[in-house]
Amino acid sequence: MSFWTDDNRKKIVNCLFYVALTIELILMIVEKSELEFSLESYVFRVTFLLTLLAVLIMKHDYREWILIVVFLGIAGFCYVHSGKNDLLRLCTFLMAARDIDLRKAMKYCFYVCLVGFGLIALLSVVGVLGDISLVMDYGRENPEEKRYVFGFGHPNTLFGSVYALLLMWLWLYGETSKWWQYILVVVSSGAVVLLSQSRTGLLIVLLTVIIAAIFKLWPGASEKRNVYVWGALLSTVLSVVLSVLAAWKAARVYVDKVMSWDFWAFEEIINYRISNLFYGSENRDGVLYGWKLFAGHGTDSYFDIGWARLFYWYGIVPTTVIVLCVLAVVYVSWKKRDIWTLVLVISLSIYTLAEATFVTRYLGRDFFLVIAGVYLGYFFRTIILKFDTKEGETYGGKA
Repeated sequence: MSFWTDDNRKKIVNCLFYVALTIELILMIVEKSELEFSLESYVFRVTFLLTLLAVLIMKHDYREWILIVVFLGIAGFCYVHSGKNDLLRLCTFLMAARDIDLRKAMKYCFYVCLVGFGLIALLSVVGVLGDISLVMDYGRENPEEKRYVFGFGHPNTLFGSVYALLLMWLWLYGETSKWWQYILVVVSSGAVVLLSQSRTGLLIVLLTVIIAAIFKLWPGASEKRNVYVWGALLSTVLSVVLSVLAAWKAARVYVDKVMSWDFWAFEEIINYRISNLFYGSENRDGVLYGWKLFAGHGTDSYFDIGWARLFYWYGIVPTTVIVLCVLAVVYVSWKKRDIWTLVLVISLSIYTLAEATFVTRYLGRDFFLVIAGVYLGYFFRTIILKFDTKEGETYGGKA
């Protein structure tokens, strides 16, 4: 009997994926804490090799191999052109997630993060590692502003961690939870948001909770195609368009020197995020005029508008592919009547318009990649290539 049976292949791939996922999650938790670790680039290479090996072991049709070569070719070109291996790691991670049990993987992410984040907060509270709060100028013209961090180093990092837990909980339990459980989770998350004093965080949590509550009260929404269409248009597509307009406006103001009367009033409201596209990028190329089809070396600066950072970091072509993949995930969500994945897409898309928490080299931050890997596998194999597979058997699903 051959060792390379379909069942053995799946077991090996599953093992390799979970080892890579565990390493990425632990590395992400360490990065969020006050621990110092300077070897993450070497760890990234390990997880890349693990997921690449998983992809090579998986069973593929020759048409799949063509798609794999195309996507890895684009990612490889980006690596050579920019020096960043992020997209290569992202591609192999998504491909390796194709056949996993999605619900089990999401539970694994949720509870590992819950324990890890809880440990960071506990160590801070007992005085072992990290500050409970910090007093400094957070860009609000108040040098004595006090905001709580609970060991996460920055209040926005604290919020981002709680926000990720909230989204994972909604995806896993939002549909089946009792109302008292739903309210308890929302109140607990809200309390941390208030302690961190993240204005953007407060707005995005309120929006997310309202949308989730609507879908919980309206179970028939999962059957309505227009809900998915408008959800994607008013979140992902609109957020990308607004980010491009912001980058264009920054170019007009700082490159073309064309000023408008309302620009600074609006900038003050959004904490000068548009201006930071220019001043926050080392070569002043975070604005629209500086974007390339494929980003080159030196595009390593950080600024808040997440969609704009994607265009700046990786280029117009790779980011367009990423946006199309997000829309493909929404399409699969409709096919599977999975309204809770749509909730995550809406929330994350709008949040990424204001913040770049999930535009990161730390794949462990992006728990959504687990969902995307499974759903994109379904999209390409079942919808594009028309493979005859039993839904839910090969691609996990929420059921």
